[in-house]
Amino acid sequence: MIGRIAGRIDYRGEDHVLIDVGGVGYLVYVSARTLATLPGPGEAAALYTDLLVREDLLQLFGFTSLVEKEWHRLLMSVQGIGAKASMAILGTLGADGVSRAIALGDMNAVKAAKGVGPKTAQRIVLELKDKAPMVMAMASVGTRAGAPNPEPPAEGEVIEVTQEPATNPSISNPAAQSEALSALTNLGYAPAEAAAAVAEAITADPEVTTPGLIRAALKLLAPKG
Repeated sequence: MIGRIAGRIDYRGEDHVLIDVGGVGYLVYVSARTLATLPGPGEAAALYTDLLVREDLLQLFGFTSLVEKEWHRLLMSVQGIGAKASMAILGTLGADGVSRAIALGDMNAVKAAKGVGPKTAQRIVLELKDKAPMVMAMASVGTRAGAPNPEPPAEGEVIEVTQEPATNPSISNPAAQSEALSALTNLGYAPAEAAAAVAEAITADPEVTTPGLIRAALKLLAPKG
């Protein structure tokens, strides 16, 4: 499938952009938040993409980061959540905001998105809460569609991918601690309490991966009741 597009913006709509890739125009739907970050017509842009295939429809959705794309994929896996609702949630909260809301079980933040009711928001939080540490670990890597690659693609290149990037790698302990600490501070925890939780969690399991370390630290930081 088409995993990333790099080209020049031909025009911008209310919920999409047309990207010219070597003379071929790709209509890419984006969230309001992503649209606001994109340049104007004639400027170069790059987006990670996800192709929605239905019997009578092909739609390409674009994202500025792999984290945003991953949340779109996970949100779409929840019953009752289609592409429109997913893009509304991402447009309202952003990728980091979705990570924060779901990791903390904040259904009120999720239901702030247009068209998302309280029952749907609750379902999203319950079904995806265990996935949040994995996605937060991706965020600590900081991969963005516009970031330079070791071997940059030529202008106007469409990159075909057949496999999603690994999202749960085993990482060395110093890196895991740093990435977990970054993810927890992004959630609003004070650096001192985040560091204490990370230290306690990694002492209990020195071989833990980044997602596992984030999950364990969140449990330690959860209110005791």
